[in-house]
Amino acid sequence: MTQLMQAVCTVPGASGGRVEARSVPVPVAGPGQVLVRVRAAGVNRGEITALQGLRLGAGGIGGVECSGEVAALGEGVTGFKLGDAVMVYGRGSQAAFVAVDARTVMPKPAHLDWQQAAAFPNVFTTAHDALITNGGLQRGEVALINAASSGIGMAAIQVARWAGASQVVATSRSADKLRQLMPLGITDPVVAQDDSWVDQVLAITGQKGVHVLADSIGASVFEPSLRCLALEGRLVNIGRLGGKNAQIDLDYVALRRLRIIGVTFRTRTAEQTVACVQACARDLLGPLQQGVLQPIVDRAFPLQDVLQAHAYMQSNAQVGKIVLTVD
Repeated sequence: MTQLMQAVCTVPGASGGRVEARSVPVPVAGPGQVLVRVRAAGVNRGEITALQGLRLGAGGIGGVECSGEVAALGEGVTGFKLGDAVMVYGRGSQAAFVAVDARTVMPKPAHLDWQQAAAFPNVFTTAHDALITNGGLQRGEVALINAASSGIGMAAIQVARWAGASQVVATSRSADKLRQLMPLGITDPVVAQDDSWVDQVLAITGQKGVHVLADSIGASVFEPSLRCLALEGRLVNIGRLGGKNAQIDLDYVALRRLRIIGVTFRTRTAEQTVACVQACARDLLGPLQQGVLQPIVDRAFPLQDVLQAHAYMQSNAQVGKIVLTVD
């Protein structure tokens, strides 16, 4: 008899997809995989954005990260045992069980609860990939993080601090949110309610600009973001909350010798994604264990209340991650 579980399923529709909690078969750990009993799963804005274009196909199970306990080991898997508490980067994580590549499974630090652990894999992997692997942030350089109160923003602040940035500039439209974020490592908060934020950033850096900008906003701040960059500065675009089409002065880019880098996991192969997760684990698991890095959870919702979780994310009220809990 097939064993069933609750999962957040994506359902295609003529005007875009939707999500709903459904009963689906429990997966089996294949060769090289670990079956994890999920305790909490992260919610990410990209999952909501992707639904807008989900008009064809069979849908699937949502989510890319979770925490839980090892329930079974596939053929050839070593280094884990049944019952181990783990954190996971893997698709289909918003479910009671998920089978994932063992190479994307990380030990859960004992001081983190299930919700905090579920808030680590995606945003810290993304922030590490943007700032370190692609942005090449070096000790003593200046980093700017926009959309600072988002999950990725909060992770990027901490990664920049860990990497030895001399200044960590963070922007948000909310002064209150920036005040809450200061303990994470912000040296220079900038309230970005109008275009004066560019002048503020340049003043903070002695008119030199920032070396690496982790951008989750995109088009609406693209041109001013370029003006914030130092000579040979790097803008790493992660998200496009403010749109995807922007104008660009190529002469300015050339004269300043700027680099504009786009990052996403949607076009990476499975092996490339594994490499990103392992690079993050190599550099950041130690600081996470030591309490240098801290996943921040704003609010948790039961798995069956995924629609409320999505609505809360779209309200932009959160400071940190939103997670789903699994009974």
